[in-house]
Amino acid sequence: MGYKKSQVSVASIVDAAMRVIARQGYAHTSLMDIASEVGMSKGAVHYHFPTKEALMAKVLETACDAVAERTRSAWTASEGNPVEQLRSALRELWRVRAELSNEAKVVADLLAQSLHDQSLREPLAQYYRFASAQIDEHLKQHLASLGLRPIVDMAKVPRLLHALLDGLLMQKIVDPTAIDEEYVLQTLETLAMALFTFDAPPAPKA
Repeated sequence: MGYKKSQVSVASIVDAAMRVIARQGYAHTSLMDIASEVGMSKGAVHYHFPTKEALMAKVLETACDAVAERTRSAWTASEGNPVEQLRSALRELWRVRAELSNEAKVVADLLAQSLHDQSLREPLAQYYRFASAQIDEHLKQHLASLGLRPIVDMAKVPRLLHALLDGLLMQKIVDPTAIDEEYVLQTLETLAMALFTFDAPPAPKA
């Protein structure tokens, strides 16, 4: 029973940290703020997460899992139609950011903070490795059926897509009226497809 209770405590702390950081930013958040949000003592939070950096690693893992689950659902929403699956996944990758969920706010805030705080860089790098691996996995499954072949190093495609998505998100945050969602979605599809070329269909057998 103690193990399950510990799991519940960790999940509660991570959820509270996500809310507080989304609300007031990493730089202005202390473990005491998170303890107050979750209704625990600072010592109880310290028991599970000895440092703020350790907690951030778990927060980023949780944010990544949330994004991954939504994207996974988007890939399977158009079962049997690879083009629609690709389009659906790209749109979901944008929406999960554009909605400015707590997860999206936390990632955006930590990205900005990592410019000066090196301790955040490795957890963020792990976040991007995981997210990129997910895109890579789905693309490799569907490229052949789409008749597409990457014109750049396949390993770089997920990184380019994330760079585009996160760059657009930062612009939306600082200048919301400049980013029209439908235009972004059309641009995402156009630029994403520009990374691939169509293979010629096989010659018919004589």
